[in-house]
Amino acid sequence: MTAQSRKPIVAANWKMHTTPGQARDLASQTVAAIPTAARAAVEVVLCPPFIALEGVRDAVEGAVPLGAQNMYWQAEGAYTGEISPTMLVPWCRYVILGHSERRQYFGETNHDVHLKVRAAFAHNLTPIVCVGESLAQREAGETHAWVALQVREALHGVSPDQLATVVLAYEPIWAIGTGKTASGPDANTVAAMIRELVAAIGGDTAAQSARIQYGGSVNGTNAAEFLSQPDIDGALVGGASLKPEEFARIVGAAI
Repeated sequence: MTAQSRKPIVAANWKMHTTPGQARDLASQTVAAIPTAARAAVEVVLCPPFIALEGVRDAVEGAVPLGAQNMYWQAEGAYTGEISPTMLVPWCRYVILGHSERRQYFGETNHDVHLKVRAAFAHNLTPIVCVGESLAQREAGETHAWVALQVREALHGVSPDQLATVVLAYEPIWAIGTGKTASGPDANTVAAMIRELVAAIGGDTAAQSARIQYGGSVNGTNAAEFLSQPDIDGALVGGASLKPEEFARIVGAAI
């Protein structure tokens, strides 16, 4: 499979924004802003807060799939405040795992992400696995080593068939919500390295099928720079996804 045959995937991570009512309205406006042809050419995924999943599902009426922003790896149990994969299955096709905000603010480790990835696959959820380096790591020349460690630990033991369906989001931490971005070629260099790692873990077929997103202050103006790169198959979009028209421009840039 080549870059031309991998279907682009653009996911909207609404983070801790929107009440259930606001989320329904935003979902309806977002779907309306994206032409039907664009939704056919690009897989568009909406990831609202947990409490809005049911309402957003009803609002989009199957026009686009949904994703969750996180989950715990156990199917059930005495884990107050957690959301299990079995709770997500009725609403979601995707789940974001290992976002840098989860790692930074809530202490998630590479091992935690690994357990979540395995649990997602076990429950037929497709993980969007986030990896990325800090500014200090970038300036020290440690980007590739750090990202490679995150990828290897997250995907350890995952089968080639599962690897072929995984989505990996390269999100340099220093670019998330800061307005700073990597250049398109720099981001593609890391994406290509990630694809080589997937090949080493699960073979060339899986690596050529797996989709790699870029995330980090992606907006309607800079999206084309990233989405035109050969090893970047889409975007994980934060703040700009709260603006339906701008998010639609990002989707359009992925075609």
